[in-house]
Amino acid sequence: MARRKSPGGTPATVALTEAGVAFTTHAYEHDPSATSFGLEAAHVLGLPPGQVFKTLLADVDGRLVVGIVPVSGRLDLKALAAAVGGKRATMADPATAERATGYVVGGISPLGQKRRYPTVVDESALSHDTVYVSGGRRGLDLGLSPADLLRLTGATTAALAR
Repeated sequence: MARRKSPGGTPATVALTEAGVAFTTHAYEHDPSATSFGLEAAHVLGLPPGQVFKTLLADVDGRLVVGIVPVSGRLDLKALAAAVGGKRATMADPATAERATGYVVGGISPLGQKRRYPTVVDESALSHDTVYVSGGRRGLDLGLSPADLLRLTGATTAALAR
């Protein structure tokens, strides 16, 4: 069986390209001293922080779940647990998140992860024509429609941000 050639890029950009999804890339020089990767991206790219989303992994009753919230807010762990029918959620250990997704913390994309995890996107994403998520490395964000983000990740929406 012949293997398809990869179009290159990060696993996130490869996944979007292979799915035929329209997206934009937004590269910037990452500042290693930045303490909030998402807010740094919004600031450097001149985007509203409510339109730039961060991808976080949580342990919900012993299974990994992805929560995607605006960089201007925090993930409500109780709301994430409830959204996937769980009782208790805690943030996943950063090393666990990196192993599970294949990305480094600060560059975890909801797209092109090693395997698909249950994913919930904050419902505020639906109020934007375009949302921005990590492109799979620090210093790279991708713009795409919320509908495409939901479809490609198999996500549901809920009020996750506080």
